[in-house]
Order: sequence, then structure tokens, then C-alpha cells
Amino acid sequence: METTEHLDKPATSGSAASTIKAEEYDLLILGSGAAGKLLSWTLAKNGMKVAVIERKYVGGSCPNIACLPSKNIIHSAKVASYFRRSEEFGVTKDNWKINMQAVRERKRRMVRGLVEVHLANYKNSGAELVMGAGRFIGPKTIEVRSGDGGVRVLHGKRVVINTGTRATIETTPGLREVNPLTHIEALELDRVPEHLIVLGGGFVGLEFAQAMRRFGSRVTVIDRNSRLIHREDDDISEAMHELFKDEGIDVVTSTRITRVEGRSGESVKLSGDHRGSAIVLKGSHILVAAGRTPNTDGIGLELAGVETTGNGYIKVNERLETTASDVWAAGECAGSPHFTHISENDFHIVAENIEGGNHVTTGRQVPFCLFTDPEFARIGFSEREARERGISYRLAKIPLGAVLRARTLSDTRGFMKALIDSASDRILGFSAFGAEAGEVMASVQVAMIAELPFSALRDAIFTHPTMAEGLIPLFSNVTPTSAPVRKETRVLSADGAGKAAV
Repeated sequence: METTEHLDKPATSGSAASTIKAEEYDLLILGSGAAGKLLSWTLAKNGMKVAVIERKYVGGSCPNIACLPSKNIIHSAKVASYFRRSEEFGVTKDNWKINMQAVRERKRRMVRGLVEVHLANYKNSGAELVMGAGRFIGPKTIEVRSGDGGVRVLHGKRVVINTGTRATIETTPGLREVNPLTHIEALELDRVPEHLIVLGGGFVGLEFAQAMRRFGSRVTVIDRNSRLIHREDDDISEAMHELFKDEGIDVVTSTRITRVEGRSGESVKLSGDHRGSAIVLKGSHILVAAGRTPNTDGIGLELAGVETTGNGYIKVNERLETTASDVWAAGECAGSPHFTHISENDFHIVAENIEGGNHVTTGRQVPFCLFTDPEFARIGFSEREARERGISYRLAKIPLGAVLRARTLSDTRGFMKALIDSASDRILGFSAFGAEAGEVMASVQVAMIAELPFSALRDAIFTHPTMAEGLIPLFSNVTPTSAPVRKETRVLSADGAGKAAV
């Protein structure tokens, strides 16, 4: 391998790395999350010499301990819910039970397959995957210590930091000592918790709360805010509260935990303040799902000239450049919205900028979906955000019962709503709480990307019966600001023959 004769900045005194010549690369990536792995595969195929340093999870958290494994478990829980409702669908059930070891093994099989795909991509692209703990020892210079005690020093002409985040465990007295579950350990449970207490009413907490309830746990969700997913519109929060009530999940809001005792997995006792009154809650397990902490401490950023914000995220500009020359940060550690699809978009931004472009994060869309059952999905403005910004809008809203596909599924809980600009027919935002909400949202998002008026969806021909067909009655509730422009189009019949239509 190529080596460089000296580091940009010497290693700290006494470091084993101070006597090791640095191996030279065109691009170093610290962390193999969504942005990091895509950068490595793409730029290595383009001829760059690339190394990716990964401490533990090949491919990052999404395929191993986050997005995909959690949705795997959630789907198993949905199947369990169908068993409980089986007589509603004309299926008689008898003596069925949950086998959490089998649920876990199904998830593990999927993860193993995903890791194999990632390893094949590294091999086929030519990018080098270096397993070990990495830390900066100088500008654009990283020391890597492997599990077998080996030490390497790598230097890159360019560096990308993609170290992600981890579950926040707050300094509440006794919380760390009870050894609480995070999402990582929750995905590895081999038995159904007797009584799971979830700290946090955000995305992770709500998804796990419902899944574990459907497996048979008693579940209590505790949140310091006055309502679940409190940043969303009131009707969304209210719908979530109603869902959890109907499923037998206890929700305790406006509560701050002051002390935790016991041991998660055996018995835990939580003391707290609930709207000025003392409260005590007891359970068998506790799951911490109240925020994220960036993985930026202890990796030598100060030696690399990379500054962080007050809460530990890496400072970046709209091009995702850090305060150090030729060093970028991508994904959650850079303060990007905490979604894998946004990290993938960070990849496109950094890749283009590394090759001399000028791609920025400014103004990009941030769609998201909460994978409870039913789902909650949103793109663009919520009503709350529009009001806060003084944006005038028209509201269209329908219950999911108005969508015929929902009736065929016996799944009519929820609603769809859209915000239309008052001065034009532009779609400002779309929210759905209901079956397949994430898929329906994508159709609206494409229309927003194309800057189509809402009437394009209102007048579209969607397959019957599908959930997307519900966009027709939704947008039929809005009066256009101007008459539609008629133009000739070409319609293809089933045999492929074209005919003019107006």
C-alpha cells in the first residue's frame, strides 16, 4: 500500500501510532452508515482508493439494529394482531402463542442476508472495509485499532465522518444502574416482557410499545410532554392516543422521572413527578427511547480541526463541509434529520461536492413515516408549522372510511389531510394516519416535486380499489383558484394504440 512519510499533525505523545507510517487513500470514511457505504461503493467504482472504517456493524445501524430489523419485528407483531382478530376474518383460532425466540430468529436471518449483500458490495466496488475502532490523531488522519490488537494509521486526501447517533440515557438517578433496554437490546428479546415501561413518546418508543403489546406485554409509555408525538398536529396526537387506548397501552404524559430502582428484565420501580404530584410506576423491563446522542465524543475531532455544536453534533454548512478543509460529515452525526433516507440524500450531496459540484441541503424535502399500525406519514408542512410561519392555506381532510380499499381491509381507522396554498393550487403539505400511509404519501410527494397543482391528483385515474385512490375524494374537497388549462394528451389503450384526447 501507498504510505505517506508524515502525518498532517503528529500523534499524541506515547501513542503506538506515532511510529506507524500512514497508509494513503483518496477518501477515508469513518462509519459505514447509509451515507458512508454509498459514498464508498460509488466513488471506489469511479476509481478512487477508498477505505471505510467501521467499529461493529457492517452497513451501519439501519440494516443491523434500527430501521429494517425493527420493521421486521413490527410486522411479526402485526401478524400476531391478525391472529387475535382472526374470527373477524372468518378464521377460527385455537391455542396459539407467541414464540419470541422464533420472532428474533426471523429478524436475525434477515440481518444476516443484508450483511452478506453489504460485504458483496464492498468486494465488487473495490472499497476497503476496515473493521475496528477509529479516532483522529491529526488532520485527515485516523488510527484504527482492531479487536485483535492490531493498529493501522490511515490518511486521506478527503475524509467523511458518518458515525451516527446512539440512544440517549439521561442522568436520572439509578437509570443507568438498572441496565435499561435500548432499541438494540429490545430487538434481541427472547421472551415477552411481563410489563414493559417505555420512556419516550417519540417514533422509537411508540413503535416498540405497540409491537410488544401485540406480543402480549403489558405496556406503559411515559413522556415528559403533554401528548405523544407532540410536535405534530393535535389531531395526529389525539389519533395516536386513541389507538393506544384501544390497544390497551397505558400512556402517562407530563411526567418527569426522578429516580429508577431495580434491574430491567427482573423488576423496576420508577418514581417521578406527574403535573406536580408524586407518582410511582412498577414494571419488569424498561426501554429508553427518549432522544439520541451523536457519536462524536472520544474520536479526536479536536485533533482533526473539526468543531461540534453545543449538543455534540458536527458543525457543517449547507454543503455538509465541516470546519476542517476537505472533511465532510453526513447523516445523524452532522445533525441531519434522523432518517436513513436523509442520510442517503447526504450521500448524493457529499459525492457531488467531492467531485467539484455545489449540491446543498437547503430546501430539501424531508418525508417521514412512523411505522405504528396504522402508520403516520407526512411530507411538507403540518398545520402547526404553517400557522407558526404565517402561511395561509386551505385544508382538505377526509376520514379513512371514505377510502373503499380501507373498507375491504377492515382497517378504516384514521384520516388523510392536505394543505393547499391559499393563493395558488400548490400542495404545501400532506399527512395521513392510516393503513399504507407511507405509500400514499409518496404519490403526493412526487406531485409536489413536479410542482403539480392539487387538481392533477384529483383528476388522476388511480387503480380501484387502492389506498392511493383516496386522494381523489381528498382533493375534491378543494376549489381551484383558477380554471384548469385544457390540453391535448395522448391516451394509450390496452392494445397500445394511441388516440388523441382533450
